[in-house]
Amino acid sequence: MRIAVIADVHANKVALEAVAGDMPDVDGVICAGDVVGYNPWPEFCVDWVQEHDVPTVQGNHDRAVATGEYPGFNDMAAAGVEHARDHLSEAHREWLGQLPTERTLFDGRVKMVHGHPDDPDHYTHPSEFSPGLLGDEDVLVLGHTHVQSHEKYGDGIVLNPGSVGQPRDGDPGAAYALVDLDAMTVEQRRVRYDVGAVMDAVDEAGLPRRVGTRLSRGQ
Repeated sequence: MRIAVIADVHANKVALEAVAGDMPDVDGVICAGDVVGYNPWPEFCVDWVQEHDVPTVQGNHDRAVATGEYPGFNDMAAAGVEHARDHLSEAHREWLGQLPTERTLFDGRVKMVHGHPDDPDHYTHPSEFSPGLLGDEDVLVLGHTHVQSHEKYGDGIVLNPGSVGQPRDGDPGAAYALVDLDAMTVEQRRVRYDVGAVMDAVDEAGLPRRVGTRLSRGQ
């Protein structure tokens, strides 16, 4: 069984379409949160996840858009939340609000959270990966840091597929991962896309310019 793992789409339609176009035939797609935020296309990205029946956990930006509460967000993050709240329907916001913070999938073999098994808002960087993060699952999927990485520990894997819509690991390519649950292997993938088109759309939407410019540096 092979699954595609995405995370931190952050309303980047162009990057999401590039990842979808690159994705081979798989037995399922799962998303480790933050479908919305930062970029100009929250409606498209929520619709895509819903239409493709992608099991998703709630990220901090998803929760902020659902509740309208985002203490501690910087100007870029706050602008993305406000843009999403202005452009999403009540049904979209309700869907984001009811997302769980944790899912166990594929007969218990995969556990998915946004930040950390004990704290959905904790940034679990690769330096914190350890076998102690694993419970009964074979694969623990994390998001939130926007840094693509994975480690295998005995019979278990800790994986962050990286960010589709706003990578922060120095590589501007849209990130995702393929997991083979039979072979217990991970293939990390990056997909180039038209960052310039996103930068133009960011400007047209009146979002902070750095939302777009940082995409070219993967930061």
